[in-house]
Amino acid sequence: MNIYQQILTKYWGHPNFRTLQDDIIISVGNGNDTLGLMTTGGGKSITFQVPALAKDGLCLVITPLIALMKDQVTNLVKRGIKAIMVYSGMTTNEIDVALENCIYGDYKFLYLSPERIGTELFKIRVQKMNVNLVAIDEAHCISQWGYDFRPSYLKIAELRDLLPDVPFLALTATATPEVVEDIQEKLLFRKKNVLKTSYERKNLVYVVREVEDKQKYLLKIIGNVKGSGIVYVRTRRKSKEIKDFLKNNQISAEHYHAGLSNKIRTQKQTDWTRSKLRIMVATNAFGMGIDKADVRFVVHFDLPDSLEAYFQEAGRAGRDGKRAYAVLLFNSADEKKLDQQVKSNFPEISQIKRVYEALGNYLQIPVGSGKYGVFDFNIADFSSKYKFNLINAYNSLKFLGREGYLELTEEINNPSKVHFLTNREDLYKFQVANVKFDGFIKLLLRSYTGIFAEYVSINEQSLAQNANVHIDIVYQYLSKLNNMKIIRYIPRKKTPLIIFTEERLDQKSLFISKENYKIRKECFVSRMQSVIDYATNQDLCCSQVLLSYFGEKDSNPCGKCDVCKKGSKLKLGKQEFNSIMDNIKTLLCEEALLLDQLVDRIKFDENKTLKVIQWLFDNDTIYYQQDDRIAWKI
Repeated sequence: MNIYQQILTKYWGHPNFRTLQDDIIISVGNGNDTLGLMTTGGGKSITFQVPALAKDGLCLVITPLIALMKDQVTNLVKRGIKAIMVYSGMTTNEIDVALENCIYGDYKFLYLSPERIGTELFKIRVQKMNVNLVAIDEAHCISQWGYDFRPSYLKIAELRDLLPDVPFLALTATATPEVVEDIQEKLLFRKKNVLKTSYERKNLVYVVREVEDKQKYLLKIIGNVKGSGIVYVRTRRKSKEIKDFLKNNQISAEHYHAGLSNKIRTQKQTDWTRSKLRIMVATNAFGMGIDKADVRFVVHFDLPDSLEAYFQEAGRAGRDGKRAYAVLLFNSADEKKLDQQVKSNFPEISQIKRVYEALGNYLQIPVGSGKYGVFDFNIADFSSKYKFNLINAYNSLKFLGREGYLELTEEINNPSKVHFLTNREDLYKFQVANVKFDGFIKLLLRSYTGIFAEYVSINEQSLAQNANVHIDIVYQYLSKLNNMKIIRYIPRKKTPLIIFTEERLDQKSLFISKENYKIRKECFVSRMQSVIDYATNQDLCCSQVLLSYFGEKDSNPCGKCDVCKKGSKLKLGKQEFNSIMDNIKTLLCEEALLLDQLVDRIKFDENKTLKVIQWLFDNDTIYYQQDDRIAWKI
């Protein structure tokens, strides 16, 4: 058993790695820059956590998803592995303490949001850290050709100068060939190195249904397929509408979206994961941390924005390897919504500038200042105050983010935190001199560990219950100790944030490239058109269409989707069909042949061979050249 397997067994209890995990681990363990393409649920985090634990030093983990960051740090700490995180919702003092601990403590993982990389505070501190690996999750965010481009990711390459000998591991679940090249280029890979498995999911049946009454058809799916499911919709309002519809039809369901409180979302996800309810109706906010292997179906009630998003979301079905279904519901109205979707996502440039100007005024940021400033932000209040359409304002801010002027974060639920500012000796003297605080300080020290070294999350309600006092008394003690500079107390806060990644400009100086605007709009339209093409496809195997989009051009038909089922009318067994097709492929990959030459060389029944050839023509797998010879489409 090698060192990596020993670590896997010790901390995770698994004797062996999943497919591709060990290849990636060995690659980065040997110091190679590596791009790992792993499907949803493939265990990406293991590929940087294990090699980082095998070496001295600390691993930097860059991810834009704060909720995922918190989840992974919590899980590592539970396993006895020291991990810490730095993100935009923290105070400067919190960040300062966290970075100091990474220099002088024995932490193994520092999780970091990408916009923090450009700050001088981080640049100075990271050079003092013993970094053994830089892991970049959601690496597709670095490519403007990707479906979720974030300019803050472009700052990651600056770490090359600060950490010249440290390997980079980039990870993503979905990337087109163009994005794969772009990731390696933008991250300044010393040598191209892509490790991937096929995106093919043999147990997943892709189904597209063109239906006018989607609700009625949804009931049919739920009635025909046993087990748990997810229904994805585009809007928060629709998530509740569909949930109510299902409940009215005696189906156990709940809805989930980013506007719900963290407590409610956690409870709903827990109930669904434990099969206390059957169906989760959700926006794309439902995805991170889903750990349920027996999902039997994922239904997209509305069209997603891209095949990348669809593939990730659909891939949450059937992780146990058993048959599962990915169903896309589609009708003529969906295609007509495309123009409206484009207009919504791409407000006019003049409108984007007005939103930027209003934002600076709303947050009271003077022109020429505000760089790396972090501000609580209520978009509903902002839109109301300046009479903006809420969706229009949101998409204007997202576009400003794609241009690199600011970041609009997800809603951050920050628990209350406490950090002792005094050492133990001075604290003891304070307790002797201030007896009325002695009991409360002892309660804090009994309840939480590490409180002298770092900021520790606390629960005021729990402290009140343990002390048998009203919670207001706890708040008073915490505030008084904070004012006396014995502790630093940061009360709980729950809010989205705006981060100005550049100083505020006046509206005349705000430059939005018409070329960039046009390119981003064209990319969006192209991705949406790919979804429409997939939904309206009637000739090619659904799995082949998806795999081709991600660069796998020579995959075999799945044999299970609607299109392939048409082929089953050939009355051939699957094994016989595949054998004939493999023979045809082998011959045509060597040379193009006339039809009679091809049939003569296939050692199967002529009628069956002709049926398979016709099927391959119908599915655009083979074609006639100008000389009437048949060739395999590469």
